[in-house]
Amino acid sequence: MNHLVLQAVLEQRGAFRYTPAGLPALDVVLAHESEVSHEGQARKVAMQVKALAIGSMVALVSAMPLGSGATFSGFLASARNGKGLLFHITGMTA
Repeated sequence: MNHLVLQAVLEQRGAFRYTPAGLPALDVVLAHESEVSHEGQARKVAMQVKALAIGSMVALVSAMPLGSGATFSGFLASARNGKGLLFHITGMTA
């Protein structure tokens, strides 16, 4: 199963656009920082994640002020250029 849930802050918002299928789309960058336990040791985790909102999610994500946080859910897929991963946002709770 390919399902990701991530608490993150909206760090960057790209230009509003439409997919070739005519759906609204918005590229964003999410930032996450936390501390996790791995093999009994505390580890700080900090990362930026490129993400994409499509369809009805565009209105929700575009209404968020930069710097605000939420819990995002969705799935991972290859980026359009085939380099790296892209988080496709399918759900969000403040």
